[in-house]
Amino acid sequence: MRRIALVTLVVDDYDEAIRFYTGALGFRLAEDTPRPDGSRWVVVEPGGAAPGTALLLARAKGEAQRSRIGDQTGGRVGFFLYTDDFARDHARMAAAGVNFLEEPRREPYGSVAVFRDLYGNRWDLLQPADS
Repeated sequence: MRRIALVTLVVDDYDEAIRFYTGALGFRLAEDTPRPDGSRWVVVEPGGAAPGTALLLARAKGEAQRSRIGDQTGGRVGFFLYTDDFARDHARMAAAGVNFLEEPRREPYGSVAVFRDLYGNRWDLLQPADS
């Protein structure tokens, strides 16, 4: 079996990012390991029964990486958080202060609303129509 296991998300601060992803989005902190160079290997994952893709939260090094924080995909939605209960997760995330850019909408492919993470990256919260 092959799958994409990790996607790097460039962040400004490890602890700030961990608080957002575990608190506001309800992810699980899977790993937070110090590295010899002073960086950390920080992995968060949405959780659930099926294995999925996790995020490697990587603190930006240098101006080139810092310039990418919050705009890793040029303003496009770059991340898709699937849920099996859109109303539950939307309400919980909104109560936790997540910045939704639109009201929830129903599309042929499912229920969706675009939100920004703490740095400005655009995400879809999406419950596929077939779930």
